[in-house]
Amino acid sequence: MAIKHFLQFKDFTRDDFEYVIERTRWIKNQFKSYQKYWPLEDRTLVMIFEKASTRTRLSFEAGMHQLGGAAIYLNTRDSQLGRGEPVEDAAQVISRMSDIVMIRTYEQEIIERFAANSRVPVINGLTNEYHPCQILADIYTFIEHRGCIQGKTVAWVGDANNMCNTWLQAAEVLDFKVHVSTPPGYEIQSELVGKIDPSRFKVFADPMDACRGADLVTTDVWTSMGFEAENEARIKAFADWCVDGDLMRAANPAALFMHCLPAHRGEEVTAEVIDGPQSVVWDEAENRLHVQKALMEYLLLGRIKG
Repeated sequence: MAIKHFLQFKDFTRDDFEYVIERTRWIKNQFKSYQKYWPLEDRTLVMIFEKASTRTRLSFEAGMHQLGGAAIYLNTRDSQLGRGEPVEDAAQVISRMSDIVMIRTYEQEIIERFAANSRVPVINGLTNEYHPCQILADIYTFIEHRGCIQGKTVAWVGDANNMCNTWLQAAEVLDFKVHVSTPPGYEIQSELVGKIDPSRFKVFADPMDACRGADLVTTDVWTSMGFEAENEARIKAFADWCVDGDLMRAANPAALFMHCLPAHRGEEVTAEVIDGPQSVVWDEAENRLHVQKALMEYLLLGRIKG
């Protein structure tokens, strides 16, 4: 089987995602019913972190163990990657000693170069440009609560960051719409989004207009990792882009609220919303574990029949 990577959401087809989502449902049911399922016994996942994380490390490491495999944590500060070893050389060595690699880093170029020199599948655990595993978990969570996402509307409020970029790619692949509202100066970067059908998204100056009639309202921190020097300026610029009760009331009455976490109550979202009845952030966080197990199974074993 040819090596398949998951570096951007658009790397998979709609058919790929439908399969992975169905496998996620089955694998999650096994987990919830305490049924042992070890399809990746004796397989090794290497996790390379340049950016720190709680949810990414825990979900991948626990997920690999639950599938019967082993997970090895590497931090670039503690490895030769942090001492100037070329990414290409590291990929050659690491991929000869493991079965699958997850990388959480800064520039997308780094993970693309690694994958180009890897003998095993590579998964994007997050880059400055894209966060495909998180959006896969978000979409699975929506499907669990509300059914098919096709034809629905997602409102993105805040920075046009890696999450926003990935939502736009997902809308193209899975046939739904995204309403985007960002402060001036923090708009969508077309070169990162790629050739997205204009009918898949609409930009709004007012976040209230973006949320009106939406089936899902989602946001992220105002200052993503790596942009801490801009924090003070961002707090001022994003002051009117807080997801509060008024924005949620403008959405569809059955709308869900999501946030990839960690969250700052009183900044990008109010406590009323994130701790309220429309919030599914804890299910969303847990589902990182389950979708990533299905993803690793698919990348290593292909489609399992039956």
